[in-house]
Amino acid sequence: MKWQITILTIILFVVFATGFIIYSSKPTPLVFKIPPGWPQPVYNFKENPLTVQGFELGRKLFYDGRLSKDGNFPCAGCHQQFAAFATYDHNLSHGYDNSLTTRNAPALQNLAWQKAFMWDGGINHLDAQPLAPITAPNEMAESIGNIIKKLNSDPEYPVLFKQAFGSKEINTKRIMQALSQFELMLVSNNSKYDKVMRGEAHFNLPESLGHAIFKQKCASCHKEPLFTDFSYRNTGLPADDVLQDMGRMKITGNPADSLKFKVPSLRNVAVTQPYGHDGRFFFLINVFDHYRKSMIVGPTTDSLLRNKLPLSNYEIGQLTAFLYTLTDSSFLKDPRFAPPGYTITPPFMHVH
Repeated sequence: MKWQITILTIILFVVFATGFIIYSSKPTPLVFKIPPGWPQPVYNFKENPLTVQGFELGRKLFYDGRLSKDGNFPCAGCHQQFAAFATYDHNLSHGYDNSLTTRNAPALQNLAWQKAFMWDGGINHLDAQPLAPITAPNEMAESIGNIIKKLNSDPEYPVLFKQAFGSKEINTKRIMQALSQFELMLVSNNSKYDKVMRGEAHFNLPESLGHAIFKQKCASCHKEPLFTDFSYRNTGLPADDVLQDMGRMKITGNPADSLKFKVPSLRNVAVTQPYGHDGRFFFLINVFDHYRKSMIVGPTTDSLLRNKLPLSNYEIGQLTAFLYTLTDSSFLKDPRFAPPGYTITPPFMHVH
């Protein structure tokens, strides 16, 4: 009888100790590595320290359809990894109740360097950005209150929130911060271009010529290494007859901002088609033809483009070769960013 009591005591102790470790251990810090030669990020990591548990929670939320009203539209529904977390081959994305979005879903990459979000810069903090698509009636069409109820009803989520934030409480701030922790790790910096810059590879002749043309004719707006200067510019795109999207002016109310949209990053541009704030260009050649032939020059058209952008067929060919070097295949296939269920272990996580 004594040995049975002893075994029972040991079992109870192990169960208690295991539970104590699971529920009281501190989150494991997650390293955010700034690529060599890149500027300092603008995101304040001190207000939302990255941890393995926070990242994993954010990844689960990113792929969870319950963040939408009918369960069919997770964040990943419009931001697909193989398309650099843009919506591949769709000018506008599908939303709740057979609705369509009003803008092309931008790629989610290198977000720690962005000061403002959306095509018009209408949201100035990454932690607040998901609220827009979550609550938009033509996108995810859900309320934060309902999301919190759904997450609390799942026995797994309170445990995950405790592991990431220290208690089981699920609230708006924690949901947003967890999503940010996942999205902040979406760093694309291992394309052929990056390898050439690091001295690990070499451009072939068309790529090298294209890079030289790019620096002469494109880099003023698409500044290396992020391939955007995050400015808002009118590039001679007339407003769509149906959408009537006036861009940055909707946010500022300033007529000088009419038809101005954020300069997109060209990283992974070969896999993020269609292009433009409303996805009106399905191929790179359509973009080039716009700049050299089809621009509508108006009062707010960017001063760099008042005379359009002269491009010969030869230059377009070399530029295209260079732009393909910006495809980061390892980013597009990185198991860290895939749906939950994939095994993720160091060194992928870069934990301390």
